[in-house]
Amino acid sequence: MEERFIVSFIHCFFIAFGVIVGGSLIGSIGSFLTGDAPMTAINRIAKGLRIWAVVAAIGGTFDAIENIDKGIFGDGQPIEVFKQVLLILSAMGGVKAGLILLGWFIQEEVT
Repeated sequence: MEERFIVSFIHCFFIAFGVIVGGSLIGSIGSFLTGDAPMTAINRIAKGLRIWAVVAAIGGTFDAIENIDKGIFGDGQPIEVFKQVLLILSAMGGVKAGLILLGWFIQEEVT
């Protein structure tokens, strides 16, 4: 694997992690200001941000789908499909790590 892919792999993980943690914590400030329970809001917001964190981390779904399409049906190489799958798995790992961290913070399981 080339060095640039490893960099993208690490970036995907931490972008997804940051979207989940940052979005949930900053979003819960609005709940606090309106008199709602911020810990419950963190749980609710984190659940809603899961798929968006993956999409943000891989840079949009159409690029990933286009690369997979080229790798399978086009003139691309099959290794590109493997790389895209690994990037998506890295983003999903970042989401899971963020959910675990938030679960520790709010003392609830974020499913």
